[in-house]
Amino acid sequence: MPGIPVHRSDSSAPPHAGRRRACGLLIAGAATLAPAAGPATTAAEPPFAEPRRGQPLVFPRDHGAHSGFRTEWWYLTGWLDAERDPLGFQITFFRSRLDVGANAASRFAPRQVVFTHVALSDPALGHALHDDRALRAGFRDAIADDTDARLVLGDWTLARDAASGHWRARLPARDFALDLDFAPTQPVMLQGDAGWSQKSPAQPGRPIPASHYYSLPALAVTGSVTRDGRARDVAGRAWLDREWSSQYLAADAAGWDWLALNLDDGGALMAFRMRRKGAPDAPPLWQHAGLRATPDGPVTDPGPPRLTPLRWWTSPRSGARYPVAMTLMVGGRRLVIEPLMDDQELDSRRSTGTIYWEGAVRATEDGRRVGLGYLELTGYSGQLSV
Repeated sequence: MPGIPVHRSDSSAPPHAGRRRACGLLIAGAATLAPAAGPATTAAEPPFAEPRRGQPLVFPRDHGAHSGFRTEWWYLTGWLDAERDPLGFQITFFRSRLDVGANAASRFAPRQVVFTHVALSDPALGHALHDDRALRAGFRDAIADDTDARLVLGDWTLARDAASGHWRARLPARDFALDLDFAPTQPVMLQGDAGWSQKSPAQPGRPIPASHYYSLPALAVTGSVTRDGRARDVAGRAWLDREWSSQYLAADAAGWDWLALNLDDGGALMAFRMRRKGAPDAPPLWQHAGLRATPDGPVTDPGPPRLTPLRWWTSPRSGARYPVAMTLMVGGRRLVIEPLMDDQELDSRRSTGTIYWEGAVRATEDGRRVGLGYLELTGYSGQLSV
């Protein structure tokens, strides 16, 4: 659940993250890409597609784009060289279908936009390095293939090799470069109800906020990280999340906390909660967890997760206050979640108008490390509205 672009209802503070529709900043920018004059518009397109419960996911097709949905993402997070000189990384490619130009016949109309976040967390530096980009889709510099995973944004790429099943990411960012290979070691992990993930209680007469959602945990990572002209060979473990939807955040939700852990015993755990507007101490609007207890085992529901803040960190840049350390109670276990470092806030206003916290974390149980993963915290620098 990467921090995707959203509208903010509070315009006095920096924009913040979410995962649903393209932000006002991005839409306004996309509008400037449309031709000033052009052919007559075509007939109205159908409404955005909605996730359907019971719709089976089919691979490799569902690794590719779903252009009928409002937004989707390919989201990779992981730890590199965790035992000696750890680094955390995040790579997210988004595709968003826009209302702007949706019915225009011109090839230049911005019907789809591809945008990307990439970040590197290095405790030696003390804060996360970050870069982002955005371009309208439809040309060779911005591609979201609909047959298999192939994402292109200039010289930033993420693609799956059909023969080997490996994923490959190459991102020469502003202050660093990632060139990483991801080898699956476990089957696809279908989240929610066989890949249909509910985000809010049902309301009469309205579609249930939901997504199609699967993960690939325990990816074996090899490759290189380059900084200051020096390449460093790295190895580690990663997690891939894939979601697509047209209505993700309910009207009465303020944001969410999301956690994915590659467990040291070979298991995998995902948990999230949707927080209520104006009620930070109230029970979550919605929460869910998915657990794979063994590397090749089934995905089970261990019961509602309970996330409780242990320690808060205030950003010196945005002023947002984030619960960067938490306890997670789930399935009869109590895990303590601690960040690799506190300052892992990401400012993506150049591409998506968002600021959010996305960071590498360790999980311990009874003082012993049991897993490594990533924590995402959205809606803490202002009210989300999507």
